[in-house]
Amino acid sequence: MTRLPAEQRDETASRLVRALGLLVAVLAAGTLGYLLLGLSPLDALYQSVTTVTTVGFREVGAPTAAFRVFTIVLVLLGVGSVLYALGVLLESAVEGRITERFGRRRMQRRIDGLHDHVIVCGWGRVGRAIAPALRGLDGCDVVVVDRNPARVAAVGDLVVEGDATDDGVLRMAGVERARALVAALDSDSDNVYVTLSARALRSDLFIVARARVEAAEALLLQAGADRVVNPQAIGGARMAALVNQPHVADFLDVAMHDAGLEFRLAELTVAAGTPVVGRSLRDAHLRDATGALVLAMRDAGGAFRTNPDPNEVMDAGEVLIAIGTEAQLGALRQLVTGRA
Repeated sequence: MTRLPAEQRDETASRLVRALGLLVAVLAAGTLGYLLLGLSPLDALYQSVTTVTTVGFREVGAPTAAFRVFTIVLVLLGVGSVLYALGVLLESAVEGRITERFGRRRMQRRIDGLHDHVIVCGWGRVGRAIAPALRGLDGCDVVVVDRNPARVAAVGDLVVEGDATDDGVLRMAGVERARALVAALDSDSDNVYVTLSARALRSDLFIVARARVEAAEALLLQAGADRVVNPQAIGGARMAALVNQPHVADFLDVAMHDAGLEFRLAELTVAAGTPVVGRSLRDAHLRDATGALVLAMRDAGGAFRTNPDPNEVMDAGEVLIAIGTEAQLGALRQLVTGRA
């Protein structure tokens, strides 16, 4: 959701304060003037309010010349202050709604122009941790979907307010052009529904789903999720790893998540038609040509071969898990995928 910029909100608030202050000042001056003309405090306030608001039920004071002159002046000043206050109120309301509507349209146009972005459904604790990591480490565009207005307002950019279980909302988030979707809603049943909907809209979409309980993991996989993550289970395993092998755990965590580290881990899919297809690691001279080290290979069936033998042959569609600097991984990516 798009909100007014802070400077614009401050200026609007200042105008409202000035308008209300002017109205209060006119009423106070009118009340004081009628007091000096001999009215009681209640009658003076009553006469001021009815005069300024042009209600004009009746005059409670004697219609002397001074009373009439003062009333004329108060009417001119009062009507102007009331009109000014109403104008500021209407302007603020209309300006906010128009700005918000145009802001939403502008943001939707930006989302409509995205390709290969990631959709994060749910801006809870998990979603708030996922989106910055994707933006910071991989630099990809992230579109957040949430139906809670307060959460949506906190996102600020590239957000769709709506129910992620609605196909129309997923289309607004650009599910047809996205490279991945993360179902991170608070309810396992909602995540199952989002997964089913996203899989029906895109058979080739990579879907990662959050599971709160272990029993939901099988349901999410059956619904079409490519990967299911149980944050509690992963957190427990991470804590156990820190107890048993803290340095190994720290290195893997830094290698995966610290963009400032010189060495990075990366996965690269061997593309058909590249020079490495059908050649062994030794024959392709990957280490000599790029400097990157292949730690593991994963075939189309999902089986890993860690610390692969140099005679292992690379087939199209095979995934290489490698470690190296950004430049080394870039050279390896060019060699095995044909893309920079």
